[in-house]
Amino acid sequence: MRVYKIIDGAAWQAASAAGRFDGAAMDLADGFIHFSSAVQAQETARRHFAGQDGLVLAAFDAAALGDALRWEISSGGDLFPHLYGPLNPAMAVEVRAIPRDAAGIPQLGDLIP
Repeated sequence: MRVYKIIDGAAWQAASAAGRFDGAAMDLADGFIHFSSAVQAQETARRHFAGQDGLVLAAFDAAALGDALRWEISSGGDLFPHLYGPLNPAMAVEVRAIPRDAAGIPQLGDLIP
């Protein structure tokens, strides 16, 4: 199973160069790195990333993230994957640029199998 991280492309490049991603502002505030399942990713993109340019979608093998990845109930009642600890960008199995529609909503349909 794959989990997905939506991230600013420049931040991803910096994390890749450093070999470590500690999280975006929202992640740091919450104390874990937010991920989404394949089913959750489009709504996450619409809700939290509308209007943002230069986003990428990084896919990770959930099992490879080990025990640091926990599925926890969100405020809406759904189980979301959260990573407790730094993320090694080299573990990404795929990273792709996210296109947006005319309204500025990131479109993930063709990026998630």
